[in-house]
Amino acid sequence: MPEIAERTKIKTNGYGSILSYLKIHGEIIAAAVSGILILIAWIVSGHISHALWITLLIAAFLIGGFAKAKEGITETYQTKKLNVELLMIIAAIGAASIGYWAEGAILIFIFSLSGALESYTENKNKNELQSLMKLQPETATLLNGEVVNINQLKPGNYIAVKSGERIPADGIISKGDTTVDESALSGESIPITKTVSDDVFAGTVNLGGSLQIEINTLPTETMFQKIIGLVQNAHEERSPSQQFIEKFEGMYVNIVLITVAVMMFLPHFLFGWTWTDTIYRAMILLVVASPCALVASIMPATLSAISNGARQGILFKGGVYVEALAKLDAIAFDKTGTLTKGEPEVIDYYIAPGQDIEYVANIIYAVESESIHPLALAMQKWAAPKRGEQSNVAVTVEHHNGKGLSAQADDITWMIGNADMAGKQDAEQLLDAFNAQEKATTNIFVKKDTRVIAAFLLKDTLRQDAVEAIRNLQSLGLRTVMLTGDNQATAENIAKEAGIDEFHANCLPEDKVNYLKRLRQQDRQAAMIGDGVNDAPALATANIGVAMGAGSDIALDTANVVLMKNNLAKMVHAIRVSKKMNAIVKQNIIFSLAVIGILIASNFLQIINMPLGVVGHEGSTILVILNGLRVLRAS
Repeated sequence: MPEIAERTKIKTNGYGSILSYLKIHGEIIAAAVSGILILIAWIVSGHISHALWITLLIAAFLIGGFAKAKEGITETYQTKKLNVELLMIIAAIGAASIGYWAEGAILIFIFSLSGALESYTENKNKNELQSLMKLQPETATLLNGEVVNINQLKPGNYIAVKSGERIPADGIISKGDTTVDESALSGESIPITKTVSDDVFAGTVNLGGSLQIEINTLPTETMFQKIIGLVQNAHEERSPSQQFIEKFEGMYVNIVLITVAVMMFLPHFLFGWTWTDTIYRAMILLVVASPCALVASIMPATLSAISNGARQGILFKGGVYVEALAKLDAIAFDKTGTLTKGEPEVIDYYIAPGQDIEYVANIIYAVESESIHPLALAMQKWAAPKRGEQSNVAVTVEHHNGKGLSAQADDITWMIGNADMAGKQDAEQLLDAFNAQEKATTNIFVKKDTRVIAAFLLKDTLRQDAVEAIRNLQSLGLRTVMLTGDNQATAENIAKEAGIDEFHANCLPEDKVNYLKRLRQQDRQAAMIGDGVNDAPALATANIGVAMGAGSDIALDTANVVLMKNNLAKMVHAIRVSKKMNAIVKQNIIFSLAVIGILIASNFLQIINMPLGVVGHEGSTILVILNGLRVLRAS
């Protein structure tokens, strides 16, 4: 019995696979079969009866036209409006009704082929989304070895992840060191080192040792699920151009049908055409005036742009935002976490002569290890590689809020903090001896008993990619502006380093909003790039809000575009893709309208016949779809 069940399962899976294959490739297969039947009918036309020849062409009609006919009839029934699909089916039937069976069949074949190409574009994007969804495991292993569905996980649960496994949920490493491949989320191929207390995300790969991870997010709210949601919404959104074309299509189809109805009678009485010529020319008009190429001018290009961005770690929340990026005049940046790393670093230091740097580093590391303040973490990072062999120093630490830390070690009183804590006069004298060139810094002093013996300059440093990204954005004709809550000196220094065109310091959230509103009042299109909760109002006010991927949830939710890897160079890529897409859309629209105009004029002048009209019209549709697919390779 188990063997029978297994065989049944295999057959079922095989049948399901066939159905799945047909669902994906059915249109292209039907178009191919339709074309083969037409080719056979053409080859044997002189060797078979007329009835059999017509039967072959009718089969080509039915096989090639079924999908589009069903789509057209269903959509017309639901919306109560005529559409392009129905227009083409009517044209093919009209051609057949006056004896042009082969031309009608060719029309159906080429129309079904162009439809299959458009479906291929949509399926390609859906397949990429499904591939993305498959990257997240369906199960997770608890610490006791029990394997559970990821939907059962809750914040506070602990799971084990072995080397080489995908991480099933967002969490924090509670035990273990590793490197993690985050390319599925960020598009960045270089693995990232992770250790205890670092965040890890669902869908990424553990490349190092075994980990224990504390879950901190519901399975439905992971970063991975948010990405999937963004991609799904982006595919469903319509750009302004696409919305216009879709509205225009219905009105245009009605105009074509009315014109064709008039054309079936008027030329006979006005120009003395025969009834056969009149009806024939009306059918050709029905074919060549159909806006198939115009309708296909935008969507394939838009979907290709969204897919291109997703592969690079750029998530667009809709086609409207892809289109709008190319129209920007200015880009405003938050400073902390956007242009800078968002964490201070020791950029310079001075230790008074006669002091043992290793011993001082030991003391600093031991004292600052008792604090989680960002400045304390920066001091730890500086001290860690400079500690001597006797690195374990016993200290008793006292916290002085807003000033620093004090401690007792080796019967010496140590103070590590700002100038107020160290004593302003002594601190200033040490800085004078230091003769530091960098002024726009946060200064930390070390006091040993009654003497200030060291000074450290700390600064939130620029991201490595920021300067090049700013320069590239400016080369695209964009004005760069920094809006920051930092003081004037710090803002001026960062703006100078980054090469920013304009900066505004001491900005509250409402100041950023007011600046962006002024730009909009001047009819200037502006994007805002930020990552914090305080940036959310500005992100919502800007024409395009762009969030850094490691930003706050509210920033990610408010933004229209997300840069997953916190890499400003991705913004340059996004704008270039947008410009490429808009250029291709313009090419497609101009080309499709020109072809329609030429074909209509040629039909009135009785220059073209039905086959040429079919090839010209449907050929143009195929060309604009293929042209739209070029955005996939935009860089």
